[in-house]
Amino acid sequence: MALAYPFSAIVGQDEMKRALLIASVDQDVGGVLVFGDRGTGKSTAIRALAALMPKMAVVSGCPYNCDPEGARPGLCAQCRPGEHHGAEKVRKEPMPVVDLPLGATEDRVIGALDLERALRDGEKAFEPGLLARAHRGFLYIDEVNLLEDHIVDALLDVAASGENVVEREGLSIRHPARFVLVGSGNPEEGELRPQLLDRFGLSVEVATPQDIKARVEIVRLRDEFERDRAAFIKRFQRKEGKVRRKIQDARAHLESVDLPDAIVGTAANLCMTLGTDGLRGELTLIRAARALAALEGAEAVTAAHLRTVAPSVLRHRLRRDPLDEAGSGARVGRAIEEVFDA
Repeated sequence: MALAYPFSAIVGQDEMKRALLIASVDQDVGGVLVFGDRGTGKSTAIRALAALMPKMAVVSGCPYNCDPEGARPGLCAQCRPGEHHGAEKVRKEPMPVVDLPLGATEDRVIGALDLERALRDGEKAFEPGLLARAHRGFLYIDEVNLLEDHIVDALLDVAASGENVVEREGLSIRHPARFVLVGSGNPEEGELRPQLLDRFGLSVEVATPQDIKARVEIVRLRDEFERDRAAFIKRFQRKEGKVRRKIQDARAHLESVDLPDAIVGTAANLCMTLGTDGLRGELTLIRAARALAALEGAEAVTAAHLRTVAPSVLRHRLRRDPLDEAGSGARVGRAIEEVFDA
């Protein structure tokens, strides 16, 4: 397995790193969409974060990474109490990071009939797909805006329900599929379907650094990593440990973070000012702000937390305004000034 570039060694791209940390603390935030120039560290950051995540307990022999402490509705059929005699056996596994390539077939993504067993043994058996492998981990899609429509439809169904349902070739399979959806791409190569865009909790725009010192530092660090990966990772081991503990503490502390009514009111006011559709904007705003507060060790969500996450949460939820030539980021910025500085 290739050694991942350390998360703490990534220079700049603070909004992207913050968004990924928030999604790692609370999966219900809804994943992260990263749009921007090639070669700006998008996939590097995603793989680096996954390497920081603690190993997870899974039911031994389960193809879906079921949580042995999970509630019954969140388990697959064979791991439910009384239906799998080996359910008490547990093993530790790294959090999965599954790549969904652009050319993947629908069978490869959602799963299909295991043809080898069907031909060899004459029995119908299910071969799990990429969605099964990604359960409780990260599903990463590079060039997500170029994804084929039938794959997008499958992802939308699973993202909405947290389950993958396969009804084909005489099979009827239902298994849990909850994951942090992370997509990256270049907006110049095509737009994302609105239905899928809305499923991402956070949207981040990254650009090539224009500061000469930052560029030099990035190049030097990357060159050092490529020449001796093991030594480079050891050099950042202490910083990586701090980030890992920060994530673990935040996940343990998340449910105890207080959410004042005034913060919920501010979130609703901000979304109304921007004219966002539905209530997903408000829900994601307060979840992201609470996760950020947990990362900072705060006891309650404050207006500062809400203001920090608002651009990432709202910039991709705006309707196009033909009378306003400003980009979505500028429109969100104006609304933030209006609501928070009133």
